[in-house]
Amino acid sequence: MRFRNKKSEEIGIDMSPLIDMVFILLIFFMVSSTFVKDMKLDLNRPGASSASKASSKVIRVYIDQSGETYVDNQPVKVWAIQGRLRDLLRTSAEQSVLVITDSTIAVDKLVDVVDQCRMAGAKDIAVATEKEVG
Repeated sequence: MRFRNKKSEEIGIDMSPLIDMVFILLIFFMVSSTFVKDMKLDLNRPGASSASKASSKVIRVYIDQSGETYVDNQPVKVWAIQGRLRDLLRTSAEQSVLVITDSTIAVDKLVDVVDQCRMAGAKDIAVATEKEVG
């Protein structure tokens, strides 16, 4: 009886299914995660003792230190806020608007923006503040 001498084959683990699974999990977590889109404006928010946390699903309107207004991270003139918000409110489940402003902005500018939001059909309009202690 004659036995053949087989060359010793290397025994190893096939890594390709493992790599495929890692990529599938990575894609799943990237697609299923949500990100809060928040503009990076340096604002000194006004303070209020009755401040509460806002929902992340509200439409945000920003008024920066120079008085420029932004809706959905795009600059918008005050007279055009109503039309832009009306389009956004149609597609939004919540009918809420959060106005984020600097404490140095004149009250008449803030009132104009809030008025435009109301005329666009927003149900709830809030102004972002910092919670004051005491």
